[in-house]
Amino acid sequence: MLKRFERNDSGHDYVVGDLHGHYALLERELTRVEFDTGKDRLFSVGDLIDRGPDSLKCLELVHQPWCFAVTGNHEMMARNALFDNHWGQWLSNGGEWSRDHDKVMLRNRLAEAMMKMPLAFEIETLNGVAGIVHAEPPRDWADIRKTSRETLLWSRQRIEASLDDVVSGIDAVVVGHTPVPEPKTLGNVRYIDVGSFFSGRVCLEKLEDIAAMMKKDRNP
Repeated sequence: MLKRFERNDSGHDYVVGDLHGHYALLERELTRVEFDTGKDRLFSVGDLIDRGPDSLKCLELVHQPWCFAVTGNHEMMARNALFDNHWGQWLSNGGEWSRDHDKVMLRNRLAEAMMKMPLAFEIETLNGVAGIVHAEPPRDWADIRKTSRETLLWSRQRIEASLDDVVSGIDAVVVGHTPVPEPKTLGNVRYIDVGSFFSGRVCLEKLEDIAAMMKKDRNP
């Protein structure tokens, strides 16, 4: 459900928005920041798959020792199709690429990846603790373990209502799920899904910079 990470004292921690199969866009961003796989870490807000050309390649990023991803609603739709035979929702939301692959192979690859993809991360940074979930956090981070999967993977209530209240119990939270033209902050929640499948961009930011920005907003 929740995985915690101690502070990275040897390099930088980055967080990336929804990839949706766009491996080349991620490569471009990692090159831009001179990402060092020996000391830097990459955290993903989920939705590694669907809509782009390299879903499997993106899904298997979680097997790299420097990459960590929470589960997104697209991984959950894939799971519901491949394991419970509920195909309609996935196929109508970007899962049609699965028709080009052996279903047993896909089931195994997804299962192996999702074993490494909890619903939430908690990462210590130089400027406080940052949380990551795919869609929407609880109002109090202390409630993360009892928050419904539906909320964590699907909810857009906060951003649709432009709620700028602070999530208590955590310094910063980073989410994806809802495409925004540019990264957006509401309270201490940072939205970084810039719609890779129609914008041709992914957002890559340093977690410590996000946490520092939240700290400055709270203490102007």
